[in-house]
Amino acid sequence: MSAIGVFQIGDKVVYPNHGVGIIEQISSRTMGTTVEKFYLLKIPSSNLKVTVPFANVGSVGMRPVVRNGEIEKIVNYLSTGECINAADWKDRFKENSDRMRTGSLPDVAAVLKSLLILGQGKSLSFREKKMLERARYLLVSEIAISRNCDESLIEEALTKALTKCNLHFPEIADLAS
Repeated sequence: MSAIGVFQIGDKVVYPNHGVGIIEQISSRTMGTTVEKFYLLKIPSSNLKVTVPFANVGSVGMRPVVRNGEIEKIVNYLSTGECINAADWKDRFKENSDRMRTGSLPDVAAVLKSLLILGQGKSLSFREKKMLERARYLLVSEIAISRNCDESLIEEALTKALTKCNLHFPEIADLAS
């Protein structure tokens, strides 16, 4: 990202709830007397292409990939941070959905941790399992891209952090059932 806050072609950015995308193109369209600029993102994990107007970058939550300082805070939170779950599943699901939509990696980590804690005491609903799986994917994939390393190494580091507070990732097969 440049100093003036504009992304460039080839930049890796996060599109909330979809993960990391690459800016493939910057284009403009004329609508009446207004010229509007757009980013064309490709989300490799889903082969999705997304067009984001420059004016909407902030409101949709598009942001640069997380940096090392924030990664350390997230790992510390996963190993020691407090986590409070709403008692009512509707309230909890809404809170977690809202957090996921922000695209903020600390919010995604909070959803992951809250669902892991909840899953220790009772079986998660199908929708909660899907959300846990999504949070896990978004966290692991973005940190791996940020650190330019294999996702399995990030998975190991996050597993180690969670173990410090007696939590663990469920097996992928457990999430599917």
